[in-house]
Amino acid sequence: MPSAASTILSLCATGGLAAVAYGVYLAFIKPRFNPLARLPGPKGNRFIEMRHLGMIMDPRRSPSTYVHFVREYGRNVYIRGPLPWDQRLFTLDPVAMNHVLQHTSDYQKPETSRRLISQLIGVGMLSAEGHVHKRQRRVATPAFSIQAMRDLVPLVFDKAVALRDKWSALMREANIKPGEGHILDVCNWASRVTFDVMGSAGFDYELDAIHNGDNELLRAYTEMFDVAITRNTGGWWDLITLHVPLAGELLPSKAFKFVSRCREVIHRVAGRLIQEKKRKIMEAQAKGQTYGGKDLLSLLLKFNESSEIPPEHHIPDEDILNTINTFIFAGTDTTSLALTWSFFLLSHYPDIQTRLRNELLFVLPTTPLQDLTADEVQSLYTAIAQLPYLDNVTKEVLRLIPPIHSSLRVATRDDYIPISSPIKRKDKNGNISLDDARSIYVPKGTFIYVPIEGFNLDKELWGESAWAFNPDRWDDLPESIKTTPGLYNHLLTFSAGPRACIGMRMAIIEFKVFMFMLLTNFVFSPAPGQQIGKANVVLTRPYVAGREKEGSMLPLLVTPYVPSE
Repeated sequence: MPSAASTILSLCATGGLAAVAYGVYLAFIKPRFNPLARLPGPKGNRFIEMRHLGMIMDPRRSPSTYVHFVREYGRNVYIRGPLPWDQRLFTLDPVAMNHVLQHTSDYQKPETSRRLISQLIGVGMLSAEGHVHKRQRRVATPAFSIQAMRDLVPLVFDKAVALRDKWSALMREANIKPGEGHILDVCNWASRVTFDVMGSAGFDYELDAIHNGDNELLRAYTEMFDVAITRNTGGWWDLITLHVPLAGELLPSKAFKFVSRCREVIHRVAGRLIQEKKRKIMEAQAKGQTYGGKDLLSLLLKFNESSEIPPEHHIPDEDILNTINTFIFAGTDTTSLALTWSFFLLSHYPDIQTRLRNELLFVLPTTPLQDLTADEVQSLYTAIAQLPYLDNVTKEVLRLIPPIHSSLRVATRDDYIPISSPIKRKDKNGNISLDDARSIYVPKGTFIYVPIEGFNLDKELWGESAWAFNPDRWDDLPESIKTTPGLYNHLLTFSAGPRACIGMRMAIIEFKVFMFMLLTNFVFSPAPGQQIGKANVVLTRPYVAGREKEGSMLPLLVTPYVPSE
């Protein structure tokens, strides 16, 4: 009779052989039978491939990569991920992209992507799938209604005035003489003001990021995002822990420990805010009144407890917290980067900046902005929102440098993805020929890479000037772009389909208000001796060449605007 020790050794050996066999299957057998391998694509290493992702995800190279792919391989291309079995469909086909983005239950975010997001902000709408996502989105949707967003306009103006005054104070402290400028890190200030908006709009909580960064909750959010995302090196250990979470828990890195401490602060402080808000709502109900809070947290809590949704669809407090965290994560970084890149572009196109400023000055009231009533602020924003050139500039900035560079989906079942034109196929000898098939078969587990930037810069859709900053293009769009998918003016910047950005209206309000406030008070020029580059670190961020380790930065020369006589 075998001993217990020998039995254990036998089981371990059997398990080890099974693991090796499965590894051989993934690395050697499965890739050979994947139908995607018949699509043409760039050559790569058979076992570990990092070059393909670098080609399409590095914003310094990606625009030229898209052109090369379409010219050489067509609009549907076979690429490899870092691991042998990671085979992906790269598509710049509008019909294919629309199919993937519309069928959200069939094409979900990969588990590794959801895990990365969940580690930071919990299982909110960015990382949830299926019925959890639908339930969260249903509860959150009223908080982003047209009326709810209208109610936030005075708050956004208040923060814009505060930023204007802060910049003016900094210039006085620096003894800036008339006509001289002061170098400001526009990326940092855009982040601070959007955090202030989301603190007040999200929690009814004053972060005061414009004036100081010493708030406990503010530090937890900003430092967590900075360590986990902006300064993330993307090394091998990060890749391993992303695919094997247990490794990160058993051997946590300094970054993992730091992020965990930040999350504890957020759960403690934000959790207390939720309980306080629930108490105020219940006290109002006890008096037969309706709590009047207009922040997102108040609207979420009130709708979650209302009779408009059945009790089984109510979401717990933890989901409320995760939803607010999602708004802060998605609503601060994306909006602040859109603003950052807008001032970068305007600084390099002074004629466009002057033309836009003149349009904005046309609606500038004679009464100081801080003295306007709430109704007057609403009327002012209505006038700003209708300015045609500002609208063109807004759309052109979001088209040319979308904050979200690309998106990845994974097929949850075997499917045929429709395509708009014949595809190129490769035979067993490597020869490429046209195939008039109107769909591509993708097996379950296939990754679909959706290049948001690539779609926005596609010269065959937008014309030969697609890479240029030209707001006037929006007055006469090519017919080829008018029928393409996109939540916002044929762009994929806010995505499309059921998972499109829920906060689009809020982002546009912030963008236009801050543009109005800052351009009517300051002139933006490139900072002397500073070369700015782009890097895709979850979002497309600016860096100063030679100072990449310092994180996202965009120094610009900012000069007080003085009207000409």
